[in-house]
Amino acid sequence: MARTMEPLTRKIFKGVLAAELVGVFGAYLLFKKMNSSQDFRQTMSKTFPFILEVYYKSIEKSGIYGVREKDQVKWLDSKN
Repeated sequence: MARTMEPLTRKIFKGVLAAELVGVFGAYLLFKKMNSSQDFRQTMSKTFPFILEVYYKSIEKSGIYGVREKDQVKWLDSKN
C-alpha cells in the first residue's frame, strides 16, 4: 500500500513546489514593477491598497524612507 501512494505523493509535492515558485516569481515581478513605477503604485493604491502598504513597509524596513511621502505629494499635486 505504501508503494502505491509514493507516485501520488511525488505528484502532489511537485504541484505544491510549482505553485510556490510561481507565487514567489509573481511577487518578485509585482515588487519590481511597484519599485520602478510611481504611476503603477497609484493604480495599486486605488485597486489593492493593502498590497501597497506591504510594499511601503518592506522598503522602510530595508532602510529606504520617503517613498510614501513622495507618492502622496505627487498624487495630491496631480489632483489640483
